[in-house]
Amino acid sequence: MKQVLSFGQYKQPMYNDSFLEKRLSRRKAQNAFRQLKLPGSKIDLCSNDYLGIVHNNLLHDKINPGLKTGSTGSRLLAGNYALIEETEKQIAAFHQAEAALIFNSGYDANTGVLSSIPQKGDIILYDQLCHASIRDGIRLSFAQSFSFVHNDVAELERKLKTVPVAAGSHIFIVTESVFSMDGDFCPLQEMVALTKTHHAHLIIDEAHAIGVIGEKGEGLCQRENLEQEIFGRVYTFGKACGCHGAAVCGSRQLKDYLINFARSFIYTTALPEHAAAVIQASYNTSPFLKDERVHLQRLIQYFQKANLQFEKLPSTTPIQIVMIPGNEEVKKIAAQLQHEGFDVRPILYPTVPLNKERLRIVIHAFNTIDEIEELIHILS
Repeated sequence: MKQVLSFGQYKQPMYNDSFLEKRLSRRKAQNAFRQLKLPGSKIDLCSNDYLGIVHNNLLHDKINPGLKTGSTGSRLLAGNYALIEETEKQIAAFHQAEAALIFNSGYDANTGVLSSIPQKGDIILYDQLCHASIRDGIRLSFAQSFSFVHNDVAELERKLKTVPVAAGSHIFIVTESVFSMDGDFCPLQEMVALTKTHHAHLIIDEAHAIGVIGEKGEGLCQRENLEQEIFGRVYTFGKACGCHGAAVCGSRQLKDYLINFARSFIYTTALPEHAAAVIQASYNTSPFLKDERVHLQRLIQYFQKANLQFEKLPSTTPIQIVMIPGNEEVKKIAAQLQHEGFDVRPILYPTVPLNKERLRIVIHAFNTIDEIEELIHILS
């Protein structure tokens, strides 16, 4: 008789996967083994829901429940529809771009842009602290790539002067407006100036700036009035926007190029109508959350003024970094905070460099002064 497995049971695989166990054992020995955790009832100082759009369920009542939950194909086949094109026009108008193209995620957007645009003979210069999605996109490119020290404009300029650029080739500078593991800004004004001097093309990931930077959360590029000087901007919706997906903003030619050459756009099922409607609802909501942005800045300034027993990186963004070197030590402090009711997660090596382990504390518009005071008390 055939055995019927109940829910939660599984069969032992027939193949030998001991090589995986060896790698996992090494990760455990480094005290860097990752595990999934369900969210609990602790005070949220962990998520990227900066404005509280998800926490307060602000988009739920703005979505037509009759929208399709599937798109049935890629956008070049059966998956294109009027609502997603309308949403792209709205995004482009908000970000003062000629055109916008929606991708299924920020990861897809970065890998799509960087794997398809720079060609053999081209040069990519990227900040050494750029997100994994940027680095993976660069690895998929046929261009040569060189990193520069984080936010070091002088080193970037030296490399712009010395990298071997063949006639007819192009230079691309890639960075983030707000860095997710340090909470600092890129030196955007200086970088734009360098692109003009050296005829380079600047690509900016605005994932952690959209929603919180600028009067209406437009991001750093528009706050600095430099959006027209930048080749391509990537806006990710899974942080302050409170939904899912991403868009690349730039020229009409850039959009057409990505539709034709970005494999992470061409060869994937499109986001469904429901997802596009949520993105549209977010763009109809987040620009008007002025009070939330003001309160968020008060909390950030309050935390920054505190004297802690650990080094604290300067930041005016929701991302607040407390440096606690060593995987074991930072996990111990994080566990203490968890015990006290605060959902704060440690960032471990190899996600960050060795001896640069840290607590990544994310402050939200729905947090209170009392909560930040208690957090400071524990860390002092």
